[in-house]
Amino acid sequence: MSGGRAGAGAGPATPEQAAWERRRDGSGGGAIAAWPYSGAPLLLASRPRKLAKEAKVRIGIIGAGTMGIGIAHAVAISGWDALVVEPDGAQREKAGARLGDVVSSGVSRGKLTQAEADGALGRLSYHAGIGELPEGLDWIIESVPEKLELKRAVLAQAEGRAPRFLASNTSAISISALAEGLSAPERFVGMHFFNPVWSMKLVEVVVGALSRDDAVEAAVDAARGMGKEPIVVKDAPGFASSRLGVLLGLEAIRMVEEGIASPEDIDKAMTLGYGYPMGPLRLGDLVGLDVRLAIAEHLSGTYGERFSPPALLRDMVAQGKLGKKSGQGFYTWS
Repeated sequence: MSGGRAGAGAGPATPEQAAWERRRDGSGGGAIAAWPYSGAPLLLASRPRKLAKEAKVRIGIIGAGTMGIGIAHAVAISGWDALVVEPDGAQREKAGARLGDVVSSGVSRGKLTQAEADGALGRLSYHAGIGELPEGLDWIIESVPEKLELKRAVLAQAEGRAPRFLASNTSAISISALAEGLSAPERFVGMHFFNPVWSMKLVEVVVGALSRDDAVEAAVDAARGMGKEPIVVKDAPGFASSRLGVLLGLEAIRMVEEGIASPEDIDKAMTLGYGYPMGPLRLGDLVGLDVRLAIAEHLSGTYGERFSPPALLRDMVAQGKLGKKSGQGFYTWS
């Protein structure tokens, strides 16, 4: 393929396509990787860098649910300060206890020395509100429930603390849509971590139409600094991972609904037959079936019927069977 835009001449560019096209003229110093469809070239760093471990890096994490706790752990064990914001006092206390347990487990499994564990715990701090965060953090990463207006409100407050860069851990909501209302959307990207964060290596860096090259490169650097493997994707509903993973998960739920096989055997078909490390139903339980439902509802509005949530999924969520966090999903969790 030549260096020109794929599909050039296919018609006038949309505003979003034009914004992506303007990235060709940026000063990021990287190499353009052509996309296989019109109007969305992606700037990738040609010389990947890592944030120096000795640098004083401070990262705010908003939300101390499952994902926020995992991100805070990744930050702290990397030698950086993790400032966790959680307005609910009980959840804040629970997050501290959970992080203590996970770090201690790292010592018992030989992953951390006691000195490293003590250092990581010392770099964690907990805050009741966004206003308690100091100004000028290197990053603030939002990790609140998958609700567009909630995330927009939280991101606007976070931007008020003047971080160098701002990110959302959303797994499906458009980064460009979340950026609406931000005064500096060019410093905002998606950083989609995977559950459980302490063992999953992938971070999906999502580039909005207005995301600046240095913000994308900084997100890649930060992910690598946390020991993760980043991929860079164009902003589109579901990005790459959720769009594929949710579709597989929904089909597995339909198979249970239709009585095709048990959850255990459906998962076994994927782990033994296709080499998946975990089956889609067990993974759904770990992610949270309420989260799966919210993402499916969002994607069905864009991509249509193939993402429509099965009745079984809706029923289980209505009954409070949310997976591991509630103790019952497609599996029973002790």
